[in-house]
Amino acid sequence: MAAAEATTADTSSTESEVPTEVDIFWLPGEGCDGCSVATLGATDPGIEDLLTGAVPNLPTLNLHHHELALRSGEHYTGGMEAAAAGEGNPYVVVVEGSVPNERLIEGDGYWVSMGKDNDGKPVRMVDWLDRLAPGAVATIAIGTCATWGGVPAAAGNVTDAMGTMDYLGRDYRSALDLPVINVPGCAPVGDNFIETVAHLLLYVVGLGPPLELDALGRPKWLFGETVHRNCNRGAYYEEGKFAEEYGSEKCLVSKGCWGPTVKCNMPSRRNLDGVGGCMNVGGKCIGCTMPGFPDKFTPFFVKPPGATVSTISSTLLGGVMSRLRQKSMKNLDKSTRWGGQGVMDQLYQWQLKRAGTYDMERGLERRPGEADD
Repeated sequence: MAAAEATTADTSSTESEVPTEVDIFWLPGEGCDGCSVATLGATDPGIEDLLTGAVPNLPTLNLHHHELALRSGEHYTGGMEAAAAGEGNPYVVVVEGSVPNERLIEGDGYWVSMGKDNDGKPVRMVDWLDRLAPGAVATIAIGTCATWGGVPAAAGNVTDAMGTMDYLGRDYRSALDLPVINVPGCAPVGDNFIETVAHLLLYVVGLGPPLELDALGRPKWLFGETVHRNCNRGAYYEEGKFAEEYGSEKCLVSKGCWGPTVKCNMPSRRNLDGVGGCMNVGGKCIGCTMPGFPDKFTPFFVKPPGATVSTISSTLLGGVMSRLRQKSMKNLDKSTRWGGQGVMDQLYQWQLKRAGTYDMERGLERRPGEADD
């Protein structure tokens, strides 16, 4: 009896520890808010499904977003202050936009801030990140600016912009022992981000395994393949057929596409609700999900290094394969009834002629509806 009571107590204690709500604190860095727009476009599931608790077994999300919030001022930042103090629900930190180097500022200036402290001084974005990241169940960087630095970190920038992992360090670990989770893209696929959050929430409530991440913190199941492997133009590359001008349906490596070396699932998942995606609408891959973007991929309208070798070799081998396939298609594009060079074709034709009921041009000698002789 005592053992049964102890088991019941342990079960009740475990169930009480499973969170029913999780807060998400969205920190804006140097960016264009395109990642927020992409998130709103997610459909499988949608952000509204997570906010309303519509997904079974997942806790309800409370989104604290600087542009979508109804509250402002201290009413908005109060939730972050409470979380930093260890109060309230478990929380996730989401960083959008690159992280500026505030140490470059001499005096009272700052690059990015949000809210004010008790003395009326602006609270810098990096201060919020410093306060919230240690206690978060996870810190997620959304978009290439937040993951690797992106456009704000391009050569010549004055803010020394960097990615979230560069700022917190590769040895950073959240309260659940997770590194910075990176969901790159400029802008990212909204479903990639929401799916990552949903997977994380399953782990938080004990219904799923920890996220499988690569060495750079990217979800492996989303960024484990190159663009080229799922591109709808990949067969043209194999056959050595390359675009000579924009608007062509052929492979765009000849026009500067980096798809063979870029990790991204845009061609297969597409941009929004299964529609769009760079190569699917006539564009080429410029490597926007990669840490080297944009500097290592510019100028965008020049063939990548090695493209000349790959296009020549694919043209030579692919030309032979294409001609062989054309020959096979020509044969397969004929019914055995129509005749051909194969043994089975000739045998079938001999049987038809022997029966005297079929002519290739005229068809059946007895038309439907005609009386038999």
